[in-house]
Amino acid sequence: MSSSSLEIYHVLRPMRLIGRVPSMRELVKILLDTLPMLANVLILYIFVVQIFGIVGVQLWAGQLRNRCFLGGDIPKMYNVSLSPYFRSKYGEKGPFICSNDNENGLRRCHDVPPYRKDGETCSLAAPSHGSAGARPNACVNWNLYYNVCRAGDHNPHMGAINFDNIGYALIAIFQVVTLEGWTDIMFYVMDAHSFWSFVFFILVTTMGSFIMMNVCAVVIATQFAENMKRKTGERRAGAITQICNKITCWLGRISRRRIRHRNRVHTGGMGNRSNTTLKEVWMPFKGKLERMVNSKLFDWVIMFAVFLSILTIAIEHYEQPKELAQMLQISNVIFAFIFTVEMALKLLALEWEYFRDRNNIFDFVIVIISLWEIIAKTDGRLSVLRALRLLRFVRLVHFLPCLKRQLLVLNKTMEEAAPLCRLMLFVTLIFSVLGMCLFGGKFSFMTLNGHKIDDRKNFDSLLWSMVTVFQILTEEDWNLVLYNAMAATSPWAALYFVAIIVLGKHVLLNVLVGIVIESFQARHSSSSDKDSTSSTPPSQAPDCDSSLTENNKTNGSSRPNQNWPLFPCGTSRPTVINSAPTDAIKDNRSLNLIQKVLRWCEEHGDWSFYMLSPQNRFRIFCQHVVSHKMFDHMILLFILLSCVPIAMERPGIDPKSTERWILNTSRYAFSAVFLVEMLFKVLALGLLFGKHSYCRSSWNVMDGVLVILSLVHIFVSLASTGKNNMLGILKVLRLLRTLRPLRVIKRAPKLKLAVEALIASVKPIGNIVLTCCAFFFFYGILGVQLFKGKFYYCVGQDTRKITSKTDCVSANYQWIRKEFNFDSLPQALMALFVMYSKDGWVNLMYDGLDAVGVDKQPVRNHNEWMLLFFISFMIMSFFLLDMFIGVMVETFHQCQQEQKRRDEGEEGGGLLQDQCRESEEKPYYSYYSPMRRSIHTLCNSSFLDIFMTVIIVISVLMMAFEHYNQPLYIEQLTEYSYYMFTAILIIEVLLKLVAFGVLRFIKTGWNVVDVIVVLVSIISIIFNEMKMADAIPFNPSILTVCRVLRLAQVLKAKNIRVLLKTIIKTLSQVGNICLLFMFFFFIYAALGVELFGKLECTDDYPCLGLHRYNNFRNFGMALLTLYQVCTGDNWSMILKDTLRECRPDDDGCLSYLSWASPIFFTTFVVMAQFVLVNLVVAAIMQALEDSNENNPTNFCLPLEEVVQDTQQALPSPAESVVSGSGHINTEGSSE
Repeated sequence: MSSSSLEIYHVLRPMRLIGRVPSMRELVKILLDTLPMLANVLILYIFVVQIFGIVGVQLWAGQLRNRCFLGGDIPKMYNVSLSPYFRSKYGEKGPFICSNDNENGLRRCHDVPPYRKDGETCSLAAPSHGSAGARPNACVNWNLYYNVCRAGDHNPHMGAINFDNIGYALIAIFQVVTLEGWTDIMFYVMDAHSFWSFVFFILVTTMGSFIMMNVCAVVIATQFAENMKRKTGERRAGAITQICNKITCWLGRISRRRIRHRNRVHTGGMGNRSNTTLKEVWMPFKGKLERMVNSKLFDWVIMFAVFLSILTIAIEHYEQPKELAQMLQISNVIFAFIFTVEMALKLLALEWEYFRDRNNIFDFVIVIISLWEIIAKTDGRLSVLRALRLLRFVRLVHFLPCLKRQLLVLNKTMEEAAPLCRLMLFVTLIFSVLGMCLFGGKFSFMTLNGHKIDDRKNFDSLLWSMVTVFQILTEEDWNLVLYNAMAATSPWAALYFVAIIVLGKHVLLNVLVGIVIESFQARHSSSSDKDSTSSTPPSQAPDCDSSLTENNKTNGSSRPNQNWPLFPCGTSRPTVINSAPTDAIKDNRSLNLIQKVLRWCEEHGDWSFYMLSPQNRFRIFCQHVVSHKMFDHMILLFILLSCVPIAMERPGIDPKSTERWILNTSRYAFSAVFLVEMLFKVLALGLLFGKHSYCRSSWNVMDGVLVILSLVHIFVSLASTGKNNMLGILKVLRLLRTLRPLRVIKRAPKLKLAVEALIASVKPIGNIVLTCCAFFFFYGILGVQLFKGKFYYCVGQDTRKITSKTDCVSANYQWIRKEFNFDSLPQALMALFVMYSKDGWVNLMYDGLDAVGVDKQPVRNHNEWMLLFFISFMIMSFFLLDMFIGVMVETFHQCQQEQKRRDEGEEGGGLLQDQCRESEEKPYYSYYSPMRRSIHTLCNSSFLDIFMTVIIVISVLMMAFEHYNQPLYIEQLTEYSYYMFTAILIIEVLLKLVAFGVLRFIKTGWNVVDVIVVLVSIISIIFNEMKMADAIPFNPSILTVCRVLRLAQVLKAKNIRVLLKTIIKTLSQVGNICLLFMFFFFIYAALGVELFGKLECTDDYPCLGLHRYNNFRNFGMALLTLYQVCTGDNWSMILKDTLRECRPDDDGCLSYLSWASPIFFTTFVVMAQFVLVNLVVAAIMQALEDSNENNPTNFCLPLEEVVQDTQQALPSPAESVVSGSGHINTEGSSE
């Protein structure tokens, strides 16, 4: 046995620690109880990855090797040194992949960029080099001769990314499922194969990540919660709580001893007259002091002082004026004095009782720290005490009950998750030591100057090994570590990273989701129990429904149970006429003119524009038109048509072109149509006054505002022809025009229901959002105190000897600030939000570790203690994000239960009656001949299912054997096996057709899949034998891939079918969520084209995230870019590109992007990643619960799944009926 194997065995020794720690042992036992269901999820997960992996091998094997090679022996002909194929400046980390002539890829060899020499772009051809007409400084464009596209020897990223065989394909698909670096793989395939390859990757990310990964999370979370409920006994409190309890009890004992000692002194007769007098004077004063300290006014004054002190800390920023710095320093002394006086007053009033309250102990520590910071006048690294002043912010929690309750829930969740955190730390330690044994000292690379530099993501020490493993758990840039590991060792290193992600991310961190959901459900049940014991009537609707109806009342939106779609569901206010006193009508003559006008307006409140009475014929006609169904359908059609020119807008349209004229004309036409619609509704309903007036509905108000804005846009554009002073207003109005699709919400019932449910969920998640804001604010101020002015660096040719800004400027280099920094609170909040989304947080951490000081050049790993700031933030972000998921799941569950109660009364029990009727009929096979009866018995036997399962698995394994540059015998073996498996499938289909008949055969979905697979297999064989690959417009290998669908037959196991039903139910339930996704994507894509459509990326001005396939130049590319942002892959780099400073000659760069871009991307990320994706998690959890709760007897079995013992000879029709009905009753559970 090798020494490395022994080292790995030694690494696994600490696993014995699990049995020694009771809490970890119990947690592991609960996790082991979830293994059966988890195994089913993993089988389904492997099935999905295997299907997409085989598809990738069949379509793209060897295509990522394509490079542009020299067309001739150019180096020998012209005596120059050239690479055999074109290499980009990024090398194999970003290669130039070309497309063959028989493919439809987006990159050809003629797209190779021109050769550059000394910063100059070369344009001459080789034969004219040195001729008389050539310029003296001209150079030859040698890249022009890279014109032959063929397969090379290398794949992207040091050979880690390819589809040459099933192993590498599974690695690539797994990376796509984790949503990290998946766009790079997609862009490579689009270069080599086809633009439409993005459909494949969107399917992988949707099915693999948004569906399968969330199903895995939901199964683990629910199973863990159920197993935790079975556990008896109380959990131990957390370590922090125990320490606080011990300190409080200790201080309480001291105070009681002090009181007893004082009482003994006073009762011992040793007091004199002066002590008695002093006591008589002090006790009333102490009583008044105690009442003052415990009064609400005192609390509000202290709260106001805390708020002002936090405000003074928050406005600190880099390069602030000296006057502001002096004022903040003075205010710090003043506030420290105020809080010291507060502490002294409480000590005088409460004496030792002061320390019995944990909040007072916390305030005491903060005051001591503030005084120490002022007296010591700390500087340098001790300035962290200045940052601890912001702990005053926690004092605001005492005065905010909602925030305090949420923090208590968070504290309880953290206490319950303490064993999980210990297990997580233990797993991290095990994988860290294992990583040191496997990859220690192997992650290094050579720079262009010939220097050897170790990669920052390494396993060289225990500290950095643990940081790297934690980074892999967050799935941030884990693919880069994978590439280095595979290049340094072997491709089998991928198993290490797959184990970390599956065990750590998809199992243990999803257990945290289960703990959070369980705590929220427990809190909800306890609160509901309190409500039930109170005076609340039992018929009250849940919070979800009540908030929804309340929202409808406030917005005036309608969920009508009548045919009038525009009436608000809010309560109508009583008219003034009915409430007016009768004597006022008699004295109408004595009123002045103004009162008469007001009285007349009140009497004609139901009139439209005070001109058309409710009985007016024209108004009645308008009401009939507006209430007609065709009116809504036509307006919806016009809204959808108006979205087309919005999607066609892009910055590069010529103002004098026909396309621009068509877009302008359509804008005028649609604005006129919507104006007519608005006028009809206003005339029919009235504008402001009346029970059902136009402005009573918030949806109508939104429609009217959009119509008015479109008209203003038209008038301003006509008035500003040839003028530049109105361009800013025009841009704003053009941006607001993209909100026109909002009008679709009102006219699409499902979309409107989803939006209203989303609005209803705002109220219960408000406290979580407040907690997140407090969390961000706390770390933001701390980051400003620690890192302001330190995120600058020098850019130049050789910066190794640069140590400060002065050195950089004297060397004529550029001193540049990093886009994400902590120079001010808004900048810090944006950087923290990027970290919270788990994209780009590693680079921010490196920047914080390298920060030396103000105007100092960064030094690698200068202060490793800053790891505490970034790692603690990421750990807390896990808890807060899971709390957000818990609230969304609970809210969705309430809404779904309410909807289910509504639907139960409508549907009734028709299904069971139909089943009973069907069960009373004779079995269809009772009149079969003996031969057909035997075939029927064979088709229903378990033997055929097992045999076909084995055949399918062997078929898929044979497909997996195919690879790039495979030998001839493997190609022939796969081809012959393909013919054999197709023949077996044909025989099976024919037998089932004879056994069940055509109609019964088609009724089962699995049989339809079999027929499709057989037909596709026959067609692919015909194309292959007739050599028709060049005659058809698509790759015939796609047809052979369809055989993988037959693998779905393997998934007939009962538990896996529960998961399949969950996925199918989820896909049907998330239709509204998909509509919301499409809706938000459309609006943000149109806004993105208007805002970022002119941003350019060149070699002189490169971009970090935007490039040829990832931009906002047109609507389609904007949609693809926003989908990448939605998945969280490299979206922070796109944000950086939009925040770049505008060049003097760049007309496409807008000056307001510095504040518009963060708002654009932040709102989109919140809606897409945190809200809508969590709604998908809630829908999956509800679907899984429904699949487990449903009685299996409510589902009809497929007719071919008849038990063999009921298919024996039927002596009489009556007995046949009995046996058939008995089959249905006994076998219902198997389905």
